[in-house]
Amino acid sequence: MNETLVTVVGNVATEPECRVTPSGAALTRFRLATTTRRYDSERGAWTDGPTSFYTVSAWRNLGTNVKESVGLGEPLVVQGRLRIRQEEKDGKRYVSAELEAVAVGHDLARGVARFNRSSSSAAAVLRPPAAPAAVT
Repeated sequence: MNETLVTVVGNVATEPECRVTPSGAALTRFRLATTTRRYDSERGAWTDGPTSFYTVSAWRNLGTNVKESVGLGEPLVVQGRLRIRQEEKDGKRYVSAELEAVAVGHDLARGVARFNRSSSSAAAVLRPPAAPAAVT
C-alpha cells in the first residue's frame, strides 16, 4: 500500500493532551496552526494569509516524547499521514484535517533545541500498572 506523507510547519495552538488507551498505548493530541505569509508588492510589506488548523495525533513513544517536549505556541515541523474528514452535524457540513504524526520536531529556523535520548522509564510513566501475578 502506498502512503503519502505530508510535512506541515506551524505553531502549537492547543496544549498537548496525553491519554493511555485500554491497550496501554500512549496517544498525545494537539492542534497545529499554520499561516501563509506573502509579500504584498503594492504595500511593500509582508502580510498574513488565512490560517489552517490540523489536529495532530502522536502514538506510542512519539506521543510520550511529544507530551514531554512540546508546549503551547512552540514552532514545530510535523510529518505524517493526512486524513480529511467530512461530517454533517445539525444541518451544517464540517471538514477537518488530521495528521497522524510519524515525526515531530521543533522548527530550528526559529530557535535552538537540545536533544535528550528518552529512557524506557519515561514511557513507563504513562503505562498502566500490570495486574499482579496469580499465586498458586
